[in-house]
Amino acid sequence: MIDRKKFANMPGWKRILQHRFYSSYQDTPEFKGYITLYCMDQVTAPLVVEYFHRKTCIVDAGYAWLKQFPADEQHFTVTTHFDANGQILLWYIDICLHTGVDQNQIPWLDDLYLDLVVSPVMGVELKDADELLAALKSGEISTAEFDLAWREANRILDRIAHNQFDLLALSNVHRQILLREAGKRSEAN
Repeated sequence: MIDRKKFANMPGWKRILQHRFYSSYQDTPEFKGYITLYCMDQVTAPLVVEYFHRKTCIVDAGYAWLKQFPADEQHFTVTTHFDANGQILLWYIDICLHTGVDQNQIPWLDDLYLDLVVSPVMGVELKDADELLAALKSGEISTAEFDLAWREANRILDRIAHNQFDLLALSNVHRQILLREAGKRSEAN
């Protein structure tokens, strides 16, 4: 069985030569769960991907990824990709079997392959349905897990279509919370 666990601090990512990682548990009326910020200070090379039939750089020096792990919704996480100027490039929603935290309080997700990419200007794109189907055919995931992934993706698509997916609007707020907390820790040292 393949380990599908992905950690918020992205250990062993060789493209990233130097980074900072911040994590905090939030319990507010708007959000309850972990938020993390992975700041890329030095990289071996930029990472450019294609979404919406156009190329977008999602990794470079000065870029950051904010991850939201809502405690009350265990089957997805949201990653907001910020450029070096703090502008949102896109949101990446991982559909997952479970989320949790390890003994060091690092949040993780158990990936179910299916993803949604949301652009501030281009809309929503479903990704990796072929990988989900291949995992089912190979026996890596069960029929129940396959069905769960599609149910969750469709539920989120519906919430986005009806402007009821509030995590996207919290991205900048959560980024600022983590940067403020990091600044306070720096001042204390």
